[in-house]
Amino acid sequence: MEIDRDFLNSPPVKTVRFGGTVADTLAKHRQGDSGDYELLRHQLSDPEIKDAQIIKWLQEFRSCVTQLTKDHEQLIYPLLRLPWVGRSQAVVDEYMAFLSNLVSAQTVYLCACLKMVVSHFSPKRVIICEGGVDISDSDDDDENLPRNFDQCHQALQLIARYVPSTSRFLMPILQENFPFVQKSSRTLECYVHNLLRLSMYIPALRRDVLELVIGKMLKLDVSASRSDIEEAEENTVPGQRAEDGAEEGLFEMDEDMSAEAPPRPSVMAHPVADRLDSLMAVLLAYIKDVCHVNGSFHADRTKDLYRDVLSVFDKLILPTHASCHVQYTLFYLCSFRVALAEAFLEHVWKVLQSPSQPAVLRQAAAGYLGSFLARAKFVPVLTVRACLDLLLSWIHRYIDSQDSSGRAACCDISLHGPFYSACQAAFYTLIFRHRAMLEGNMKKGLEYLQGLNLERVVMSQLNPLKVCLPAVSSMFAAITRKYQVVFCYTIIERNNRHVLPVVRSSAGGDSVGTNTNPLDSFFPFDPYLLHRSSQLIEPLYQVWEELPDTEQPPPTTGQQCSKEDEDDFLSGETPKTEGIVGMTPSSYEWSLRSPSSLGSPPIAFQRH
Repeated sequence: MEIDRDFLNSPPVKTVRFGGTVADTLAKHRQGDSGDYELLRHQLSDPEIKDAQIIKWLQEFRSCVTQLTKDHEQLIYPLLRLPWVGRSQAVVDEYMAFLSNLVSAQTVYLCACLKMVVSHFSPKRVIICEGGVDISDSDDDDENLPRNFDQCHQALQLIARYVPSTSRFLMPILQENFPFVQKSSRTLECYVHNLLRLSMYIPALRRDVLELVIGKMLKLDVSASRSDIEEAEENTVPGQRAEDGAEEGLFEMDEDMSAEAPPRPSVMAHPVADRLDSLMAVLLAYIKDVCHVNGSFHADRTKDLYRDVLSVFDKLILPTHASCHVQYTLFYLCSFRVALAEAFLEHVWKVLQSPSQPAVLRQAAAGYLGSFLARAKFVPVLTVRACLDLLLSWIHRYIDSQDSSGRAACCDISLHGPFYSACQAAFYTLIFRHRAMLEGNMKKGLEYLQGLNLERVVMSQLNPLKVCLPAVSSMFAAITRKYQVVFCYTIIERNNRHVLPVVRSSAGGDSVGTNTNPLDSFFPFDPYLLHRSSQLIEPLYQVWEELPDTEQPPPTTGQQCSKEDEDDFLSGETPKTEGIVGMTPSSYEWSLRSPSSLGSPPIAFQRH
């Protein structure tokens, strides 16, 4: 007789239970008999519980849900800890029905239900034994994660449908459960993906969700300096990095890969940069999905998202010094329509010219204005000209106000910081966009540049060339000399002779150095270093193109530069202000650790 092997190998369905029904147990508990009550509580916590038993209990609890007041927390909490996610569809459906009934009849359990669902937004914890030591880690390789996340969002949508005030209680829970930023890339990626997905069906939470996500990403961004990322990439063995990049991301983006470009490893060598890269890829994919419906651009949805992102920009991104990548979320969003780019330029322009804004924010706004105009390919020349007209008009009015004050104007950053930042933004924009402005009709282009009256700006007593980054000043001087718009070298030489070395160092001891970045400025849209998310940024980005020999700036008197310390517009690094305190001590300390943006190395000035 042949034995049925399937019957022998499969365990029987566990439906054995002790005690009476849930209704009888609750009745006995009210009369003071807690035996069955405690027995039920322990059975609910059984890790070997089977699907059939879960369904049976959930049905019984649903039938007496009106009796499950706050006094029965000891039963409800084990129910909320039941492993329902990833179970059979029958268990999932029954659990959804139970949650709907529970939050409808007993809103006192709303927060507990929300916490339970949100706890599944990240891969579950597993214990890994390494070297005889148990280590807790996330189960990143679970193939059922997308299906599990779908079930969690179905549960949240049900709860939100039955309890309209869900959004008010949900946001603190999302903040509380956000994984520590040092967790694995996959853990952070999953949680952020689920937060953004949640904002699609609870739109009232979108701005708060974006603020939470971008705030966490900024912490990663400022802790991974541009120099540290570049150093890690240079020091990584290609073979090792390829092995690390074998794991694919959970959420894919629609990317247009260039066939000619050599493939880059997907995993960053710098661990913090790798986590940030994963989150940037998720956030950019979310922005694209929100702004496009069935592949077509949706204007109204894009405008709403733009307002939310701009609000987060004002609150978090603009005040953050030396962030390298997070601000590209707005850069990417503005690329969808020229009107969005112009709206962003108008916004930062208003911040720059507003006397009611703190000087540090006005200077940051100038950096965003100049960097965006210089680097965004999608900004047309007409828009660049319009912005330069506004900038130069404001700069000339500022010079007029100083001339008419009756006092001798002097080069003082603490008094005129926004002015100098505006001048640097204008110079920086002209460096990058002068070719586009002169193409087609050289005569009209030159007439336009001469009409900006740059000579008055350069020759003013406020002396902006003395404060701007040396690389900006020298490159601006070379370009304007070639087209005979303004001659700057006499002023630059005079400034060099008047700069005195300062003997001071925050690192301890005495050293002679010169502050080559007195504005403590950085250009927010300097080259994008992250690998995976760069696929969406590179087609929109204006890289620095080396100038012809006729436009190269000549060596400046008093500068001692080695081969490796040449003007580095191409590498995109800001000079370290070694030995000199910038606008704020914190900014100075950061610039020592994290040089970013464009500039040239420190210049040593000698006494003659």
